[in-house]
Amino acid sequence: MDEVDKKLLELLKHDARLSFVDLGSNVGLSEAAVRRRVKRLQEINVIKRFTIDIEVGQAASALTLVAVAPSTPTSDVSARIKALPAVQRVYEITGQYDIAVLITGTNIAEVNASIDQIRRAEGVATTNTIIILREIS
Repeated sequence: MDEVDKKLLELLKHDARLSFVDLGSNVGLSEAAVRRRVKRLQEINVIKRFTIDIEVGQAASALTLVAVAPSTPTSDVSARIKALPAVQRVYEITGQYDIAVLITGTNIAEVNASIDQIRRAEGVATTNTIIILREIS
């Protein structure tokens, strides 16, 4: 990955809707060259997905820290949690907890229902949830 790739990633992080032509004009490449680079970045999993952030009014978010039972592989629990609908991100981490989960919902009740699902997931020993009050952009 070179400096042009890094610049493309930075531009896409700020606006994933930019056209290949617009990206090319920002980095000094043709539309076709940018298309090839973005495709290659996807193929090597540098770009895993394109997504959107939406404003949902009184939305609620939480971080749930999960300790996994010693007899259960962490990756198995992570996969089960990732499949839950309100789960946005799953991180395997070091420290007292094994997994950190970002949950978002349209309201606190929806977030709480997801937390309950995580607590009941096979292999989960304990959880600790932190409600997010606001995001600083």
